[in-house]
Amino acid sequence: MVVRLIAREERGAMRVLLAVDDSGFAEDLLRAVVVEIRHENTEVLVLHVLQPVDTVPPPEMAQGYAPELEEEKQPARALVERIAAELRGAGFPAQASVRIGDAAKTILGQSTEWGADLIAVGSHGQRSIHDFLLGSVAESVARRAECSVVIVRNAVKS
Repeated sequence: MVVRLIAREERGAMRVLLAVDDSGFAEDLLRAVVVEIRHENTEVLVLHVLQPVDTVPPPEMAQGYAPELEEEKQPARALVERIAAELRGAGFPAQASVRIGDAAKTILGQSTEWGADLIAVGSHGQRSIHDFLLGSVAESVARRAECSVVIVRNAVKS
């Protein structure tokens, strides 16, 4: 992976949104950012999205209301905080965020809201019938993002 992006001139820093999940790909994404991107003038937002069973809540419930995800919030927060701390240790200013919603839509929305110049997302490299019918999160983000997207494949483990 070779990443050569120019930060938005008015801001002076490149913003990388690092979208992680708990599948073990977070370490590969972290390694890719630390090895391939210079930490000078680069800010990173580590984002994990908890996806509710029903991504469109009934009108009487608030967006992001998903009581079934309550017990997943703390491990998700620990994951993003750990990765952000490792990035800070490598010299990157890093923030951590956990959101609830459809994974691809939430990544794209957060990217636009934060002003990301690059989205880094992992790919499991596996194709299931679900992916065939609905498309993977990485593919959906890559197709619809307003900024550059890097899809990092999991390192082959033997």
